[in-house]
Amino acid sequence: MEKIRDIMTTDVETCSLLDNIYEVAVKMKDLNVGAIPVVDNGKLVGMITDRDIVLRCIAEKNPPSSKVEEVMSRQLVTVTPESSTREAAQLMAKNQIRRLPVVEGDKLAGIVSLGDFAVRQLTDDQAKEALSEISEQHGQQHH
Repeated sequence: MEKIRDIMTTDVETCSLLDNIYEVAVKMKDLNVGAIPVVDNGKLVGMITDRDIVLRCIAEKNPPSSKVEEVMSRQLVTVTPESSTREAAQLMAKNQIRRLPVVEGDKLAGIVSLGDFAVRQLTDDQAKEALSEISEQHGQQHH
């Protein structure tokens, strides 16, 4: 069975606790991503998503100069490089997330996204099913 280390991206754009929300929003736009890991001294401490920015910054009328630390999600769902691709796909479907940080201990080692699975020839039916579920549910949210 394929391991996450075989498909993960190791060159990960991150942000810090003190970055401001405007900078992170620009980074998301430039990278065309909806989630960025938050790292403090190499340690993964959170994730910030476009949804976090909308709900905890804009909807709360906080300024774009707000710090990442005030807006980020601290509840982390992670995998290790040794996790199976099947396990990761199931976690992503269960938690409705498209980008999953890969950690070794508490250090960020990489990230795996739905796209990383899409470009692989997945032979595991459960992984395919999990990915189609998250894609379908994501699509339904925009109606």
